[in-house]
Amino acid sequence: MKKELELYLHIPFCVRKCAYCDFLSFPAEKEIQKQYVNCLIEEIRQFDLAEDYVVSTIFFGGGTPSVLEGSEIMRIMQAIRERFPDIREDAEITIECNPGTLTEEKLQIYQKAGINRLSLGLQSADQEELKLLGRIHTYNQFKENFYLARRIGFANINVDLMSALPGQSVESYRCTLKKVCELGPEHISAYSLIIEDGTLFAKRYRPDAAKREAGEKPQFLPSEDEERQMYEDTAEILSEYGYHRYEISNYAKAGYVCRHNVGYWKRVDYIGFGLGASTLQNPLRYKNTDDLQEYLNRDFSKKELLVLTKDNQIEETLFLGLRMMEGVSLSAFEEHFHCPLTVIYQREIQKLTEKGLLRIEEDRISLTKKGIDLSNMVLSEFLLG
Repeated sequence: MKKELELYLHIPFCVRKCAYCDFLSFPAEKEIQKQYVNCLIEEIRQFDLAEDYVVSTIFFGGGTPSVLEGSEIMRIMQAIRERFPDIREDAEITIECNPGTLTEEKLQIYQKAGINRLSLGLQSADQEELKLLGRIHTYNQFKENFYLARRIGFANINVDLMSALPGQSVESYRCTLKKVCELGPEHISAYSLIIEDGTLFAKRYRPDAAKREAGEKPQFLPSEDEERQMYEDTAEILSEYGYHRYEISNYAKAGYVCRHNVGYWKRVDYIGFGLGASTLQNPLRYKNTDDLQEYLNRDFSKKELLVLTKDNQIEETLFLGLRMMEGVSLSAFEEHFHCPLTVIYQREIQKLTEKGLLRIEEDRISLTKKGIDLSNMVLSEFLLG
């Protein structure tokens, strides 16, 4: 029986680096983009054992994949179909897009290539907040792109949102949530801003973030209470509009959970193609070079290799699985690792259930509402050794 496999294609290019972004992404000339696509296709063609798998999801991430010409996306999809003979008829095929980079022609090519899910990076419906983030688009451009995608026939659209932004108020965030919900996308991902090292935001707001962490009132960032209110408003408002929370930061209408992400959280094997892309073929994890010139030289053998121990795999199963509202199946865990989860983590489970952070119901272990709110602290309890 063939194993399920997910494919990830990393497109590192963007029009302009956003002020908060710490992803492997950067602007590049069209000629570099073409060279990169040629290398990406060559890497796909060199993959061994494709016949051993059935591909269930394909995900173009970045960067901003929609920066590429539509014809380049078509070429990549053709290479995938040539190399991977068994792709499910109902495979979920997603491309991340930024408003301001989409055209009617690109969307039509995406559809022709078999892409059936769009992920639109809005972040905020407030123009001042968009400017502060360094986004290249306006809210009106986002709406134009959204409606264009609908007219062309895309029936599965995600919208990315961010909260706890500098200068953002509870009311402005509520306004963003409601405006997006009124549009009716099938899926919404809502993340709280993290000030990451190496970003423009780190230079501007690191002292402010330190103030907030110390319990002091920040000058630019929302206060701890305001951030908490935004977090609570996300779940409440999205629920009112019919979105089901299935993971800590992800909400979907019935039947529209992101299958690619669910596979990642359940540790389904995945292959990452492109600069800096990661691969999981249990128990092995690979990571491609982050050096663009090395990648363009087509030395695809330059990968970091990590052999995951049994403890590594157990930790990942809990770290990722407990992010989902359904939690982790006790019977599936025992079948895979040949030991009950409740034995391995007896002390931790007792402690967390007594604190009302964890629950066991029938065959599943999952976070309570309180546990979700304190998920970083709870998940850290599952480090072995």
